[in-house]
Amino acid sequence: MTDARLEPLSQDVCLQLLREAAVGRIAVVVGADPVILPVNYRLIEPASGPYLALRTRPGNVVDHALPSVAFEIDSIDSVRHQGWSVLVRGELLHANPVRPDQREAFDPESWLPDRDSWLLIDPWQITGRELHGAESEWQFRPGEYM
Repeated sequence: MTDARLEPLSQDVCLQLLREAAVGRIAVVVGADPVILPVNYRLIEPASGPYLALRTRPGNVVDHALPSVAFEIDSIDSVRHQGWSVLVRGELLHANPVRPDQREAFDPESWLPDRDSWLLIDPWQITGRELHGAESEWQFRPGEYM
């Protein structure tokens, strides 16, 4: 049996995974309490560096959060005990894209109506890791034997 191992993901792989996904979780502090919420987002990549753009309802929890936030996307295979995660830590900024080309670049196509508060996460750190599950000599897959 090979041992399970955890490996860091390169910056390029982290950015590619962020490009491919559309939903993640944002961790914010409101008052003195941490809150983690699912949000849809888009990675935007101007020459100055990547940002995560998201929309929310004006006045909601995320809109009133402190500026220091964390954001995560992941994929887990609980059968094979493997998966990956990307963690973005950064500053939450309020944006106001006024030109149509800006709105198109920032718009993560909100899944809910009335999401007119535009937010950006300006990352100061993007990291990721991948868990490779232990493999046994028997590559048993239940569907192959039934």
